[in-house]
Parts: sequence; structure tokens; C-alpha cells
Amino acid sequence: MSDEAKRDIGVVGLGVMGRNLARNLARGGYSVAGYDPNEEARSGLRDVEPGHDFATPGDLASMVALLEPPRRILVMVPAGPIVDSVLKELEPHLDDGDVVIDGGNSAWQDTMRREKGAEGYHFLGMGVSGGAQGALVGPSMMPGGPKAGWERLRPLLESMAATSDHGPCVTWCGKGPAGHFVKMTHNGIEYGIMQILGEAVLLMKRALGLSADDAAARMSEWNDGALGGYLTEITADILRVRDPEDPSRPLLEQVLDVAGQKGTGRWTVIAAVELGIPVPTIAAAVDARALSSFKGIRETLATGERSSIALSTDDLRDAVTASVLASYAQGFDLLRGADEEHGWSIDRKEVARIWTAGCIIRSKMLDRFMAILGGAEGPMLASAMTDDFAPLTSGWRKTVAAASAAGHLVPAMSASLTWWEQLTTEVGTARVIQAQRDRFGHHTFRRVTDPEVPVHDDWQP
Repeated sequence: MSDEAKRDIGVVGLGVMGRNLARNLARGGYSVAGYDPNEEARSGLRDVEPGHDFATPGDLASMVALLEPPRRILVMVPAGPIVDSVLKELEPHLDDGDVVIDGGNSAWQDTMRREKGAEGYHFLGMGVSGGAQGALVGPSMMPGGPKAGWERLRPLLESMAATSDHGPCVTWCGKGPAGHFVKMTHNGIEYGIMQILGEAVLLMKRALGLSADDAAARMSEWNDGALGGYLTEITADILRVRDPEDPSRPLLEQVLDVAGQKGTGRWTVIAAVELGIPVPTIAAAVDARALSSFKGIRETLATGERSSIALSTDDLRDAVTASVLASYAQGFDLLRGADEEHGWSIDRKEVARIWTAGCIIRSKMLDRFMAILGGAEGPMLASAMTDDFAPLTSGWRKTVAAASAAGHLVPAMSASLTWWEQLTTEVGTARVIQAQRDRFGHHTFRRVTDPEVPVHDDWQP
């Protein structure tokens, strides 16, 4: 193919993710033009797939000129101001009907602003999950924005996506910034599941006295059952890795206990608070990562090893299973709340479907969520999940109670259990709170016998 031949799609940003998505497209039979300001990145794309004729011009205008109109351009650059910079440079060269898609982890509010500012072309925001390897062999992708733009991109995206028994793991996620909102929520659920599995490892090793190999074996057993999924699988693998500097010990023991985060979990919690949707499992996971950064204070205040506890691994498995279900349910509730607030037309069953392969939170549980979300599940997803949670509740309570009594860390499991206990308690703390509010602020309350009429009392004994 000559340098002047028109290409099917352009990829801007040839870092690991952009390069692998470009390779994925080429392997699917599409001709690709790639641009990066770094010549090494451009030559790296050519060298890593010598069997494909990538065009790699030295500037954006030349790349756009090489594309078959109406043009399709995938932007894979770090979220933030650099996206705006790329769009500003692209826009003078775009025509009506061209499609530009931001495939980075942009904040959904930025995507909303960018779509509104797109004149004469379609702008979409798309979450991509699966990491570098997923980008190459098949990620889960979550595009949102103008549906006409999605239809123009659909054949290419479906060719790139991972495939499960339910089809290609990509779909139109809704209007406006829905794609990036869905990806943000995916990452929030991911935070929750990772924290829950971390708590399970801590309990198995410190509270139950299991070796790393025994904990790995138990995690693998769980992966063969209801907890089967990518994160469970890799956690078992991690437990088995030996330290290359001292093979007598697990490498995990040498990892500094400070967790990083890029912001999507925090964004999930902020969005949930603004929409009034409870996501305590995800919030506990975000808080745990934040608290991990206070390493010096934690070392100063540390009170030594916690005591072992009498707990069966079956009870622990039930607690982990229930808590993971809670993380998913809260995420799907957040998508419902966002859709009701913004009218984005998010199809939650379709979201569950495209998460069944390719993405970080892929698991067997998503088949169950697809079934539930295909019906009338009620205002909160958990209202349709009593049969899922009921057989797990005893082990869940035993695990949280025993761990808490002995001082072991289970913030996500504990928050998940409290969420479920509140949902299944007919009369809780709200009547006291309403009385307090009415006493100091005359905010009124409603009587049980006449709930439609607000009343006030001085609340003086």
C-alpha cells in the first residue's frame, strides 16, 4: 500500500495502549494510519508488526489527509488537557460526518463538554478495559455519544473487541458522556472487588494461618465456583509467585503496602454522592487506598499482630461472594441513577453483557446480572437479589464479626454487609435522625399513621 493510499482509521497516540489497539485493528484487516509526536513511538508501531503496512506521518494534518472520508480517528492520549490540545489541532482538518473518539480514561464531565463543543463532526467518549494485552487481543469497549458516530465505528470496534458467549464485548452505551461514565463505574466496581479479595488474602494468611500456597489453592477453588473471574484468577497467581531475590518467600510479602489510584474510583464515589446512590463497598475501597498512603502514621500507631480467629474458609468464601455481588449491584444502581438523572439511554443488561469478556471485572457473576437486568428488578438491584444474598448472609456475618473482634481489616466486607443489613431492616435509624432534624431545624417529620402530611413538634420532654 502506498503512503498516499487512503487508510480506514487513524490512531493518535502510540503509547502501549494506542499501539496495541492499532495492531489489533490491522490484524482485523483494517488499514491504519498512526500518529505520535515521538518518532520512536511511530517507528515502534512499524517495527512491532512488520507484516502490516502502517502509515506513520510526522504530523496530525498529514495523518488526517491519509484517511478515507468520512474519517474515523481514535485518540489514545492521557486524560486531561492533552485531549483538548489534540482536538484543537485536529478540528481545522475535520469535515462533516467525521468521527473522533476519545479512548482514554477521561472524566465524563470533560467528555460532555467536548461533545457539546464539537462542530461539524461526531465526538464520542469510549472507555477501554483489559489493559495492554486486552488492547491487542480483544478488550471490552464502552463507547457513548452520537449514535450515528457509533454506527460508523461499529464494524471496526466489533472486530477489535473481545468475544464471549454473548457476542462482541462492545456496544453503544448511551448518549453524551455515557461511555466514559460506564467505564468510570466499571473501575469503581473494580476497586471494590480488588479490596474484597485483598481482605480475603489478609484473613487467610494472618487470621486463619494459611501459607501463601494454601491461600492460593483456596483462591483457585473459589475461582472454579461462583467467584470465578479474572481478578480472582490473578489473585491466586500472585500468591504463588516467589521472590526472585529469595525464592524461599512469596514476592507478595515484599510489596510495599501503599496502593496507588488514578482517580476513577474517587470519581465514582463523587458521582454516587451527587446522585444520592449508596455505593458503600466502592467508597470503603477508595478510603482503604487513601489510608494506605499514610504509611508513616500507620507504622507509628501499629499495635502488632492481630490474633487468629475461628472461621471456616467456607464462611469466608460466602462473605467474599456476597461482598463482590454488592460491589456489582451498587455499580449497576449508579448507572440507573445516572440514566434517570441525565436521560442517557444506558442499557444496563447490555453493559453487563460487554463486561463478560475482555475487561478487568469479567466474571461468572455477570451472567446472573444479565438475567436480573433483563427483567423488572425494581428501584434498587438488590431488591431482586434476595435469593442470591440469603444463603450467604450467615457466613458473611460470621466473617465480619470475627475479623472485627480480632482487629483484622475488612472495611469493604463490613461496608457491604452494613449496606445489605440496612436494605433488609424495616425500621432503622432514620426516625431518630428525622426527630433530631425537626428539633434543631424545624425540618418536620411524617407520622407512621399519616405519611403524606409533614408535621412539626418542639420535641420538649
